Order: sequence, then C-alpha cells, then structure tokens
Amino acid sequence: MKRSVVFFLVLLLVVFSAVGFGKVKIQFWHAMGGWRIELLNSMAQEFMKLHPDIEVEVQYTGSYRDTLNKLIAAVQAGEAPHVVQIYDIGTQVMIDGGIAVPMQDLIDSDPTFDIGVFMPQVLNYYRVNGKLYSMPFNSSNPILYYNKTLFKEAGLDPNDPPQTFEEVIEMGRKLVKRDAQGNIVQAGITWPFHSWFFEQFMANQNAPLVDNNNGRTGRPTKAIFNSPEGLKIFKFWNTLTKEGIIINTKKEDWTGARQLFLSQKVAMLISSTSDVKLMEDGAKENGFELGTAFLPRPADAESGGVVIGGGSLWIIGGHPKKEIDAAWEFVKWMALPDQQITWHQNTGYFPVRKDAVSKLLFSGYYAEHPHHLTALLQLLLSKQTYSTNGAIIGAFPEIREIIETAVEKMIAGEMTPEEALAWAEKESTKAIQEYNELYE
Repeated sequence: MKRSVVFFLVLLLVVFSAVGFGKVKIQFWHAMGGWRIELLNSMAQEFMKLHPDIEVEVQYTGSYRDTLNKLIAAVQAGEAPHVVQIYDIGTQVMIDGGIAVPMQDLIDSDPTFDIGVFMPQVLNYYRVNGKLYSMPFNSSNPILYYNKTLFKEAGLDPNDPPQTFEEVIEMGRKLVKRDAQGNIVQAGITWPFHSWFFEQFMANQNAPLVDNNNGRTGRPTKAIFNSPEGLKIFKFWNTLTKEGIIINTKKEDWTGARQLFLSQKVAMLISSTSDVKLMEDGAKENGFELGTAFLPRPADAESGGVVIGGGSLWIIGGHPKKEIDAAWEFVKWMALPDQQITWHQNTGYFPVRKDAVSKLLFSGYYAEHPHHLTALLQLLLSKQTYSTNGAIIGAFPEIREIIETAVEKMIAGEMTPEEALAWAEKESTKAIQEYNELYE
C-alpha cells in the first residue's frame, strides 16, 4: 500500500514537472499606463488560453522613454525581455543597436503571415529602407476634440469646428471667459506641452524636419525645420499664449491637458486619437456634447497630413530559438483583426489592418462611434510623402527636448519666435551630428 502511494506521488511529480518544463516563458514589456494595463493583461491571458504551451509575463515599464532606457539596461545586463513596445521615434535607435530580430525576417519565413492586409500608411512609417523591423500595434495621430456645448454658448456653430490656425485663434477668442476681476476662467484650447504636436503641425504642411528626405533616403545630417512652416507654428503657439487663448501644460503632461478639457476649463483640446474612448466617456460624465475634427493647419499651407504616432512591438534577439518562436506567435496574435478591434474599441488607437477596419465598418460600429471614424479618415486622407511618413532620426528623443525648451523660452518672453526656432534648429543639428559620429 505504501509503495503504491509513493509511486503515485512520484508519478504526479513527474507529470507536473513535465507540464511546467514544457511551457515556454516569454516576457512582454509595454508602456501603456492607466486602464490599458489591465486591458493588455487580459489580452495576454486570452492568448495563453489559446496557447497553453506559452506563458507570457506582462510588465508595465513606465513611459515610452523609460521603457527604452530599461531595455538598454536589460540588454547590457543580459536580462532582456522577449517582446517590447517601443515608441515610434525609437525606430532608428533600435535599428542601430542591432538588438532586435527584424520582423521582416520572421514574416518572410512564415507563409501563414500576410503583410498585405496591413494599412499602407502604417507600414510606410515603420519600413526603413524597404524593411519592416517591428510589428505595428498601437497607432495613433492627433485630432481636435471640442466641446460643442461651449461652442453653442459662445455663439459658434457646433458643427463647424476650426480647420486652420487662423480659425483656432478667432474662435478661441470668443471661447475665452473672464471673471469680474478679468481673470481667465475658461480658455479656448490646450494640448500637452510636447514636441509631437510641432512635428505633426509640420507634417500637416507637408514640411520635413530633417534633410535627406526626412531621413528616409539617408541618415539625416542636419535639422531643417527653421523654415516658413516652422515659423508659422511658433508664431501660432506664441499668439495663443500671449492672448490667453491657450493653457500651456507642464512638459509632456497628457493627463493635465485631458483634465482641463474634461473639466470644461478649455473648449478645445488637441490630443492623441488614443484618447477617443476616454473623451467619449468623460464628455457624458461631465454633461457636454463632444465633437472631433481634423488637425488644423495654416490657411495658406500646402496640404500634407498626419504622421503615425504610438508604438510597435519588437522582438529582442539573444534568446533560445523556441523562445523567439513563442514571441513571434504572441506578436502575430496581437496583430490579428480581433485583437486590433478589441484594442481600438477600448482605447482609440486605430486598427493597423485593413480587414479589421472593414469588419468594423460593415458592422455599423463607426455609425455609432463617429469620433473613432474621425481619426481613421484623417489618416486615410493624408497625403503620403516623406514628410507625412515621419522622420527617421537617431537623436529624436534629444531633438524633442530641444524643441520643447525652445518653445518654453519663447512663451516666457526670453526669445522671439524667430530666435527660438533658429536656436532649436542649431541645437538639433548638433545632436544629430553627435549621434551620427557613433555610427559612422
């Protein structure tokens, strides 16, 4: 009897050990905060139900910048994750680092994967020299959110939002409210204090940030945004500030900008399409009617378009083949239509696949959620050029800080728009050249 019990226990131990050792474990690092943490966790759980031989450890690693820095440190320590979400402007750094398995290599060796179903506008951003290095996942662009209720109160047509810089200023003046002491209690507009909006305003005028066709046909050697297009943006920002039409947030304060809009302290907000679901729910909770529109540009500007924002999924090399294979299965699954639809409906990031878009369209989803359609239409109607495909710059994070500092100096009255823009271009060129020295 005792022998039977012992034998049974040993058998159980062997079985459970085999099950445990049979699983391939991979780590997935991401930069999605707030409610999106739980959403990604639930998506990974669903994947593991369908793939019981793969265990995915999901970890929120802070902001995009924090995530990239942690990845670099982890690679140096020999503790890199298998899959990591990297923001759009980290593309050149990742390529130069040589730490990732190019997605194109995995796609080419997998006959089940059809890259043709992906949105060409998304692929145009992430392809560098004809090669796809990462898997598009959470893609966005900036749109204008506006409070239709406050528009009506100000005597403005709630169905005629501003389309130009000039109209933003004109309507913004009418939307500003002051108390008896002359203090502004309601401003016209805000957006997170972030260089991303300067970049988008440039692309919307079909203007490049750097030479060599925005870094698309060769490594950029200098910044070229001290241009008529760049100056229009700086002057626009400066005018809004001087007249009290805009509330400038702290640097990169996305939450602050959203709260200003939802609390109705500003009537308009320019922010990411990833905020659509949050804005829809927030407008209902705060009792106002939400409107959305395309990103404005100067009235006399050449027509351009918006640049893909957000992030993509990278598979990091240096792991055993079975783990790379498991990571590929996970990344493929995250890019399937159903997952893209789940992600789109619960955030506002638009689907990166044409079949996901058509499925939503034919189901009537966009008729019920027109604000999601605003973002998608803006992307589809954007002219496809080197400027709208986005700049590829190794020193992009440093350049963003430089542009933000220049705007700070301008709105503080320390520099004129002309001086601030010239300083930003000079410092950005210096950053580009210092980065290039590392790879030449």
